[in-house]
Formats: sequence, C-alpha cells, structure tokens
Amino acid sequence: MVEVFDVSDVVARLRAAGSVYAEDEAAVLRAAAGSQDDLESMVRRRVAGEPLEVVVGWAEFCGHRVVVEPGVFVPRTRTGVLVDQGARLIGPGAVVVDLCCGTGAVGLALHARVDGIELHAADIDPAAVRCARRNLEPLGAAVHQGDLFDALPGTLQGAVDLLVVNAPYVPTAAISTMPPEAREHEPLAALDGGGDGVDLHRRVAAHALTWLAPGGHLLIETSPRQAALTTAAMATGALASRVVTDAVIDGSVAIGWAR
Repeated sequence: MVEVFDVSDVVARLRAAGSVYAEDEAAVLRAAAGSQDDLESMVRRRVAGEPLEVVVGWAEFCGHRVVVEPGVFVPRTRTGVLVDQGARLIGPGAVVVDLCCGTGAVGLALHARVDGIELHAADIDPAAVRCARRNLEPLGAAVHQGDLFDALPGTLQGAVDLLVVNAPYVPTAAISTMPPEAREHEPLAALDGGGDGVDLHRRVAAHALTWLAPGGHLLIETSPRQAALTTAAMATGALASRVVTDAVIDGSVAIGWAR
C-alpha cells in the first residue's frame, strides 16, 4: 500500500473525470498500488477512461475477487442474480456450464456456493478464455473456446444440470449510448446483442434442450424491458419459463426448463 500520497488530489482528479464514486475508487487504487509511481500510473489510466477493474486487475463479484484482464468484459453486480437463482436449483455433484463466461465470474461464484459441482465454462473470445482459465482452472474447472455450444465436449449433451448464460443483450443501436469505459475498453462481441438485444438468447434457447439433463435448467440474464423476448425465445425452444428480478442489485434472469 502507498503511504505517502495526496489522496485528496486523487479524488479530485477522479471526480473531474466523471467518477461518481471517486472516494471509493481512490481507496481501491491506493490499496492496489505498489509504489507512488504505480499509483500515479493507475490514476492516469483511470482518468483516461479505463475501467477501474482493468486498472487494478480484479473485480469484486458475489464476495469474491475475480481476475480481470484488459479486453475482457468486466463482471457486473447485477449478474449476481444468475448465481443466486442458479445455486437454488442445484446440489452437490451437479454439472454446471457457464456459457459466454467472460472472466468466469459466474462459474467461480457458483463453485464457491455449491459443493462439488462439475464446472465447465466457455467463450468465443480467446482473451476471455485465457482470463477465465486463470480464475477457474485452479478450481478444477474445464474452460473451452468456441461459439456457444460448439465449444463444449459432446459428452455434456443431455448431462447439464445448470446452464447459466450472460450473453450480450444490449441492442446494437444502444451501444453508442453506453459509458465510454464499456464501449471503448470492452469487446464489442460482449456487448452487442443484435437489433433487439436477444439474438444470442434465441440461439442458446434453440439448442438448450439438447444439452440439459432431465430436470435441468437454463438461466439467461436479461433486462425487464427484454424479458418477454427472452422468454419467447425459450418458448420457441420448447422450454417453459419464468422471470426473476432482484431489485436490490437491478438484475433479471429468465429461467427455463423442459415442458
């Protein structure tokens, strides 16, 4: 930790750059820096718009510190709804797949929440796969690279008890309205959900039954505005569904299962 530095100056610089939580961010940066020079470099990067989590190399998610590398989608607090709802649906020994895993944060949190799960994670982005392996392989998880289900070993067909998906769901036209730290520093493929935001939801739901075990569940993060579209995609994929919203963390999830 850096002991000699004008913290008020750091706070002022962060606030001037648009940080709403300048004091909290200053504390995180100060704790992460190994020297005054490190802190100065980190502050400059943050002021220039890099996400705080990328600058310090980790994100807080569901009480865990998750490694975050440059160019990888940063876990959001609202995605904790996937963990909270998913953990209620499985027990020890369950087979869990974290699809569109990014850093692997959802899988990591589920592994900590439920004993003895068999965890797989997959993403199409090589940078995300590399980052997820840092987070998940020490837990004994397998991390795969590829386009949605193409990434998974065929042995998982009909064997997945819980399929959790944080696929992008921002409509293409809305990307330009996102904060610069997201649209300029996170991969477009992790943000752009197509015209109405649910293109990937449709692709996942169309094939989910092939992969789910009897009694298995599909969970897709969505938004209140798009939840009806996500559940419609599940219906097309022969899944019954319901939507759960957690107002505390502003998270919504569509939960599907075989009819």
